[in-house]
Amino acid sequence: MRRYGTGAATAAALTLLALAGCGTSPGPGGEGGGTGKPTPAARDKGPACVGEDPGATVHVLRGGGFKLPGGGGVQYADATADGTRRTATLRDGATYASGQEEWKVAPGAEVTVSGHAYAVRQVCAHRVVLEPESAEDRAALAAEPASLEPRQGAADDALCFTTGPAVRKAAAQGFPAKGDTLALLANGGVQRFPTGLSVTVAYVHPDTGTAGLDANCATVPVAGYEDVRTGDTVEFAGVEFEVASLTDKAVRLTRTSD
Repeated sequence: MRRYGTGAATAAALTLLALAGCGTSPGPGGEGGGTGKPTPAARDKGPACVGEDPGATVHVLRGGGFKLPGGGGVQYADATADGTRRTATLRDGATYASGQEEWKVAPGAEVTVSGHAYAVRQVCAHRVVLEPESAEDRAALAAEPASLEPRQGAADDALCFTTGPAVRKAAAQGFPAKGDTLALLANGGVQRFPTGLSVTVAYVHPDTGTAGLDANCATVPVAGYEDVRTGDTVEFAGVEFEVASLTDKAVRLTRTSD
């Protein structure tokens, strides 16, 4: 699922080497015209979200996947925004494999995954909200697990891929309270949370003011946020955060949802 990460760092390094080795022709004053600074990634043009979340819905996070009833799954593979409209590219399957079907969607669209229909209710930079169209699928997604204790691996499917209020409450209680800050250390370590979620800072580029955040649950990459900046929204286990600051030591997130 990671399409940039190390590759982006390598590309930036090659660019810097090229600038250092070649530069630009010296001007009259004898100084080169190159700055040697990497080019920041382009900002998302917005809007941040289009559509509404009616609640008790599936949240598919940017760069990640979600297992669905019937053995299927869906990924939020890519996003586009032109300042007025926003669309998302969804990919069939909870994890990446070559040859998977993709759909470009906006709120009001319908997708069918493994014979199960879902309505697209909201498209945001950080998530896509899907609502199951059948009562059976809604009940399956909301079913409460026998235990809220994670066991790691696929045994945690019922904790990681659910709309059940008890699981979501347990996950939310594992984070700092609304308005407080969650610090994710930028040392490659994995930070674990209740209901099986783990989050890692994939990279931090202080020179461009961007970072990458990865989240996994039940062995599925459930989020892969690329080039997030201060002020951007991210979500983990149904809880939203705003990126408050980032340095080469940590990415700090302020919880914005209940």
